[in-house]
Amino acid sequence: MARTIRSPGHEALCQALIDARKAAGLTQAELAARLQCHQSFVARVESGQRRIDVVELVVLARALGADVGEILRLVEGQIPDDHRI
Repeated sequence: MARTIRSPGHEALCQALIDARKAAGLTQAELAARLQCHQSFVARVESGQRRIDVVELVVLARALGADVGEILRLVEGQIPDDHRI
């Protein structure tokens, strides 16, 4: 089984979410308020300590006003063709 935590794809996802938050002009606390969660949740997602599923990705993208498709394209570009699950 391939490792996905700290993989290039996972790191690209974390960075894409950080970049989208900053582009939206939001702090972690402001994003957390939009999500009705704790700032520590946002920090754990951005640092890669917490994985998110596809539904959470959509919710995060909406809260950020970001294009979920663009985020996925950035992640896809970092996953090697021979990466296994």
